[in-house]
Amino acid sequence: MLDSVAHNLKSRLEFGQPGFSIVDVRDRSSYNIGHITGAVPIPLAELASRAKTAFHSKREIFVYGENDDQAAQATQILKEAGFAHVTEIKGGLSAWKSVGGATVEV
Repeated sequence: MLDSVAHNLKSRLEFGQPGFSIVDVRDRSSYNIGHITGAVPIPLAELASRAKTAFHSKREIFVYGENDDQAAQATQILKEAGFAHVTEIKGGLSAWKSVGGATVEV
């Protein structure tokens, strides 16, 4: 089953509506091997502090991690840090690839 968040996100990019950020909370080596095109790498341990300096609190943010548990944890961290519009990309990079989303891979 296709992840509706990944599918909707891809559609928004295709229609030129990128008013959001995608955050990859996996470790740097996983990010370097492959990630969603345009994703910002912020390790989970640094997420709250770095997000506050990188994004406006009203920015719409989509998060993915190594697995759905890590993405859910990242979503919670961002919400507790004052970000109101945070959505988890369930299935992460695999879900993104399954809907044909653009990736950077080594």
